[in-house]
Amino acid sequence: MAATGMGAELRRPLVIAIVGGLIFSHALTLYTTPVVYLYFDRLRERWASRHRQTFALLRTASRRPDAI
Repeated sequence: MAATGMGAELRRPLVIAIVGGLIFSHALTLYTTPVVYLYFDRLRERWASRHRQTFALLRTASRRPDAI
């Protein structure tokens, strides 16, 4: 922001907005990407554990002769 030529005072707010937006979006992306990844990973684990329990119950029920 060392520009001192003609029209520099008009371009300075634009540069501040662009650089500030780039910094903000970069920080937001660095924060939200791992958070979203962890959320989906925990959701997958929860879904898998529920289905493991369901399939385990179905397997044990199908092995018992009185379950029919």
